[in-house]
Amino acid sequence: MKRLLSFVLASLFFFPIFAQEEDKVVERIIELGKSDNQTMHHSDVLSNVIGGRFIGSFALSNAEKWAAREFESWGLEVIVDTVGVLNVGFDRGPFSGRLLSEDGEILHFATPTFTVGTKGVQRGEAVIMPKDSMTFERMKGVIDGAWVLWDSLSPGFAVSQSEPLMKRVIEAGALGIIQPANVPIRALYDKEYKKYSFDSLPAVPNILLAKDQFDKIYKKASQREYFQLEFDIRNHFRMGPAPYCNVLGVMRGSEYPDEYVFLSCHLDSYDIASGGVDCGAGVCVTMEAARLLALSGAKPKRTIIFALWTGEEAGLLGSKHWVENNPDKLDKISNFFNRDYAPTVPTYIAVNEAMYEDFCKVCEGIGEINEEFPFQVIKNTRPPRPRPTTAGGSDHAYFAMNGVPTIGLGITDHKGYNFNYGEIWHTERDSYNKVYPDYQEHASIVSAIVAYRLANLDHLLSREGLYAEPKAEEPKVEKTKGRRSRK
Repeated sequence: MKRLLSFVLASLFFFPIFAQEEDKVVERIIELGKSDNQTMHHSDVLSNVIGGRFIGSFALSNAEKWAAREFESWGLEVIVDTVGVLNVGFDRGPFSGRLLSEDGEILHFATPTFTVGTKGVQRGEAVIMPKDSMTFERMKGVIDGAWVLWDSLSPGFAVSQSEPLMKRVIEAGALGIIQPANVPIRALYDKEYKKYSFDSLPAVPNILLAKDQFDKIYKKASQREYFQLEFDIRNHFRMGPAPYCNVLGVMRGSEYPDEYVFLSCHLDSYDIASGGVDCGAGVCVTMEAARLLALSGAKPKRTIIFALWTGEEAGLLGSKHWVENNPDKLDKISNFFNRDYAPTVPTYIAVNEAMYEDFCKVCEGIGEINEEFPFQVIKNTRPPRPRPTTAGGSDHAYFAMNGVPTIGLGITDHKGYNFNYGEIWHTERDSYNKVYPDYQEHASIVSAIVAYRLANLDHLLSREGLYAEPKAEEPKVEKTKGRRSRK
């Protein structure tokens, strides 16, 4: 009885002290977040110093080193995990183009990642892509030294230069292939990039030209007007191996080091712009949350992992790699927060019944940090369990498919900046000036507090009713002569 009484008294003494320590950490996070918030500094470095970061690029390698250095400087354990290696690296250089005619103009265009540039400044006439082999035989003489206009609206990916007719056009001496593209131009990559080596690269440039200019040039070519196109595209390749890596900043838990809370985003981006939004907006918030927690003296009960995934744009490569190599940890993840969306502000979180009370505690007072940004916890109906075909296109997918809670902070354009994600997503407009400092800085504070408090719960989040299981398929009915049977 005496031992039980001693335990009870010790507990009554300990828990208030722990609560006070937690409150002090949260107060310090808010103080630092308001007086010395470095979110936009991280964004500036990532977007304007380092730039666009597709896998295989020098920029991505540079970003990995920078992020690892920053995590280490804040006292975090750093894990740099190689996910894959490419045979050849790619780095985009400057590019320009002109229509040379009486009504000439500067051309608005882009090229997909892992496509070649020009051989210096190259000029030539323009011809329309032959429709078939018979047409090609009639016009192959005029293709030599000309730009080939292919009237097929580009989705952003490079055309396959190994397709038979395209290969014949290139072998006939075409300077490059030009396609129309909607503006803002979405420039993705050559899907065959993984098979390339330094001695086996695409043969000619693939140019995605603003549709209005393409239509003008196509009309000129159709009417056999004389004009020339001039391009100078400096896309560069480098010899491999070109590795790409996850960078994880780890704040070890004081009581449950083998249980986890994740703050997550992806470090890679498309390189036609600087990746300021997708996913610079996630990286700078995740890194600043790590910094605020580290400088506040936080000692969470559970381990918090600040995960900067690689290769998200190339197929969720980094997060998939971690899930496949850490199956024993998946049941120990309380929640996986992933920020890979618009650079707007968290104003709510939607959770199911089993998590509701916990998140009410975790998010207590969040709406009072800044009077401009309210916050609420709302109950959500159970979403269906993600499947490989429905998991979504971000790094939460493989975690969710394995039953890990991936409850995200709900965001809104609360001040009405009229952010248009459609014009940003994988386009030339994905830049530093498209993020909102007040939204981003507040998101860093909220992310730090929510992750810290969740890591300090005395239990993992319940997964009861996390996902609604799919309905059983109705038995198939086969028509037979004179009767119906069920299988």
